Amino acid sequence: MRQARGVKTLLHDAVQLTTELIREGIVLSTHGVLDTVQQVNRAVQVVTDAGLDLAEQLRVSSSAAQSSSVAVREAAVEMRSDVTKTARWAADAALGVVNGVVGDHLHQSGNGLDLGMSFRVGDSYVVPTSDALKQALPNPSSKVALFVHGLAATEWSWCLSAETYHGEADVCFGKLLARDLGYTPVWLRYNSGRHVSENGRLLATELERFLLAYPTPVTELVIIGHSMGGLLSRSACHYGTLAGLRWPTLVRHVFCLGSPHRGAPLEKLGNVLTHVLGAIALPGTRIPARILAGRSAGIKDLRHGALLDEDWLDRDPDALRSEGQQEVPLLSHVCYHFVSATVTQDPDHPVGRIVGDLLVRVPSSQGPVTHTSHFAVETLRFGGILHHQLQNHRSIYEVIRRACADSSHSEQ
Repeated sequence: MRQARGVKTLLHDAVQLTTELIREGIVLSTHGVLDTVQQVNRAVQVVTDAGLDLAEQLRVSSSAAQSSSVAVREAAVEMRSDVTKTARWAADAALGVVNGVVGDHLHQSGNGLDLGMSFRVGDSYVVPTSDALKQALPNPSSKVALFVHGLAATEWSWCLSAETYHGEADVCFGKLLARDLGYTPVWLRYNSGRHVSENGRLLATELERFLLAYPTPVTELVIIGHSMGGLLSRSACHYGTLAGLRWPTLVRHVFCLGSPHRGAPLEKLGNVLTHVLGAIALPGTRIPARILAGRSAGIKDLRHGALLDEDWLDRDPDALRSEGQQEVPLLSHVCYHFVSATVTQDPDHPVGRIVGDLLVRVPSSQGPVTHTSHFAVETLRFGGILHHQLQNHRSIYEVIRRACADSSHSEQ
């Protein structure tokens, strides 16, 4: 019901925005027609809201007896690569895309399509309470691996092409780490259209709650982030340390797979194109410029790899010239692994150097510019792997497995 209401609201918002854009590009005599369209749109919104409110009240009253179990666990799309033709998977994937593109708007307007932030264990989203986690994790390990997806995705993306890479539809990095090294895999689900720093601060707080409620004391935490997920992981580590939380002291490894630490060229191009189109005094160019300018805060953060509130507060998010991002120090006790890829089999091929993995170039994914030298860093390049393939490719898993196994052996 919450998502149905969200879809309806988003459609009304789209009608409103469309009439505003058209208004900018047409003659004054037609403004009365557009005013009528907007008034009808608002009237329909009021009527449908009232109907949904009534339906929601009936649903809540009929399911009150089951409220306690619903609050604990919520079913999720199976983590299998062979569910891509199902309606549930399509709806979930669309939800991830919508959050990536306009997630900041969804959050600010209280839209029911906002993914918020939650943790997934197995096939359920789990509330971070002791009872819920005991029910979801009958045999928890003291070692936890947290997986953080990228822009416009959901946690399902970690099992992409599982049959191709591993021969089985339900195999992913999380399942392999559980089998090979005894980690308990946990997947993060979040609204990727919000600022990276907003999600970073939220994750810092929620992860503390999660680990405090975890059924057994956690001795080791490994974080694996894909694309934006790597930036979010670094942001959360920073804000968690700043707040004096316990969980950052448990982190042993942070893996950033194709993360744009120094910016993403596609977003930089989008920023330039927005200004070019907006500078031309024609409806056919200014309307696309307005649409481009409406892309989410999360997308805009990728232009320079912004991790902190200070990177966007009191700044023009669409400015052509950046004031420079503040350096975010790496944690001295953590080993960082910056993994990059190129479309060419030879990572040094000129084409591979120019386009990287199609979305992020190698210099950007090889880590942030930092003036601190007291930390462990491993940078790795792989040829013939595209950006999305970093999430479940066998070669990338071997990097993660080896590093985590070496860490376990050194502590024994």
